[in-house]
Amino acid sequence: MKQTRFVKILAAAFACAAGLGLALAQTTTTTTTTDPVTGTTTTQQTTTSSVGTIVTYTPDSDYFMFRTTPEVAPARYYYTRDTTVVDPAGRTVSLSAIRPDMPATIHYTKVGDRVLVRKVVLSQPPRIIKHEETTTTTTTRP
Repeated sequence: MKQTRFVKILAAAFACAAGLGLALAQTTTTTTTTDPVTGTTTTQQTTTSSVGTIVTYTPDSDYFMFRTTPEVAPARYYYTRDTTVVDPAGRTVSLSAIRPDMPATIHYTKVGDRVLVRKVVLSQPPRIIKHEETTTTTTTRP
């Protein structure tokens, strides 16, 4: 009896934690303005941001897969030439700095059924991969 109650409490706590994680991961700003002359009200939704992990990135495609929490399936986030990628210090880096399993904050806008990325803020500095090649030439004299 006590085990069943304990399992139910743990399941409820896990569900609340997952829901809280989703709620905190996304923020949306909606601006409503009223024209004083015509009296028309305009509602505009601006950029939304999500914190999560880049799951896959292929340089020759126009999207990457991004997951907000481990429980949620990854979704496609489309990028363009205007998409900015910055490191944790705020310096602009190239899209090639993105790696799978890299934590990031994504600022995006929904355009139709696509999620269009405006800015990617990496949570870890990109790794610099150096490739050095050493060549040794040996000459023998007769």
